[in-house]
Amino acid sequence: MSTYTQILYQIVFGTKYRKHVLCKENRDELFKYITGIIENKKCHLYIINGVEDHVHIVLSLHPSVALSDLIKDIKVASSQFINQFSLFPGFLGWVIGYGAFTYSINEKRKIIEYVENQETHHNKVSFQDELSELLEKHQIPFDSKYLP
Repeated sequence: MSTYTQILYQIVFGTKYRKHVLCKENRDELFKYITGIIENKKCHLYIINGVEDHVHIVLSLHPSVALSDLIKDIKVASSQFINQFSLFPGFLGWVIGYGAFTYSINEKRKIIEYVENQETHHNKVSFQDELSELLEKHQIPFDSKYLP
């Protein structure tokens, strides 16, 4: 028998110390690089986007890939890429940890639109408030002192 899965993830992680260093001019380069990592792991990327202090990725995970390994690979490789090409002055790395939320395939369009509209969304809501809302919506217990 083959392996069949359908798990839609929204992954969220931020810059170390919530530094607003991911300038808009170079974000596309970063997103293309991360896209390559995801595709090399045979995962299906729906969208990647973000703002100055964090990134959202919506993808379906390949059954042979562990989520934590994928995120570790993305963070390590993208940090090296950012530093090698001096994409974001002041970038000190990514925060330890991440948020990963699952969705039904019926919610795919809605979550893609949400990630597409990050800049507009963050005119009204901070990253910390957004992450708190996601954790509450998904009924994940958390201690706010550990939020980025």
